[in-house]
Amino acid sequence: MADVLVYRAEGAAVANGTDLYGFTVTRWRLPATYPPFAALLFVPTTWLPLGALELAFAAGNVVLLAALVRLSCRLADLPLRFPAGCAATALALWLEPVFQTVLFGQINLALAVLVLWDLTRPAGARGRGIALGIAAGVKLTPALFIAYLLLRGRRREAATAASAFAGTVLLGALVLPAASVDFWTRRLYETGRVGKAWIVDNQSLQGTIARALGEPSPGPAWALPAAVVACGGLWLARRAHRDRWGILITATTALLVCPISWSHHWVWCVPLIAVLYAERRLRTAVAVTVLFTARTLWLVPHAGDLDLRLPWWQQLLASPYALAGLALLASRPTGSQPSVSAASNSSASMIR
Repeated sequence: MADVLVYRAEGAAVANGTDLYGFTVTRWRLPATYPPFAALLFVPTTWLPLGALELAFAAGNVVLLAALVRLSCRLADLPLRFPAGCAATALALWLEPVFQTVLFGQINLALAVLVLWDLTRPAGARGRGIALGIAAGVKLTPALFIAYLLLRGRRREAATAASAFAGTVLLGALVLPAASVDFWTRRLYETGRVGKAWIVDNQSLQGTIARALGEPSPGPAWALPAAVVACGGLWLARRAHRDRWGILITATTALLVCPISWSHHWVWCVPLIAVLYAERRLRTAVAVTVLFTARTLWLVPHAGDLDLRLPWWQQLLASPYALAGLALLASRPTGSQPSVSAASNSSASMIR
């Protein structure tokens, strides 16, 4: 649980008044990479012994996975009874992004739950957008959903989310002014602090292109395609006939264009599988499940700089999530199938 140690060190830096971005922990020399607001939330991690904290993270992530499964079914209009929910949660633990999240003690499931809960609340619900803004304040990637809300004409929710995000920035600046200046003017742009972009762990567009070219810093060769994917993904999300696909396309776009999207960031595979199942795209749902369970990225040589010297056929194994994300965008899923209603009824009877 290396990431638990990072979060605990961030909380300790806040509690002790030390440099938030000046430490490294574990044998991998991992630094703090999140905004100061996140460090404020990590202060309680210093109140527990390490063993108890690790246990709390493991148990908490299982609970969060159960919540994500339920929210995924809500997104897909699938009824979910308790026994089926328990079984789905147990099976979802074996999806590589979920397993790695639990193994590392990561917060990916918490962020996905915040975003998906907020976006699937009833129209007109009070404070809709606040949870999304808070998620963006913890880790910037969810901020792309604010652009999605704007493009879908949900301006009030977008404004609420943007205000909540601004509130997290302001709170961090008030409590940790020096760290805030350091992060927003310097650390935010040091993507190398997060890790090496070219290793197989990175399932973003940049990682895929870096490995394909054998170039640790692909520069414009990555930046230009990323800009195209960002614009194209948001355009597809805006045109999606069903909100479920707009949400999934936006999540996929964010993971692709982010400079570094570790494999455990792809926990959005859970709602994707649920939606495919609900729409009776059973073969695709099985294929996606196999892809996110197979762990092919760990089968290719990746010690040292071997990630940069892979033959073409191993490139496919090394970048399964990024390639699947590009395939999702290329397929232009709109969710406008005429049999969706019947599919939901059939799926409901199957899940019962």
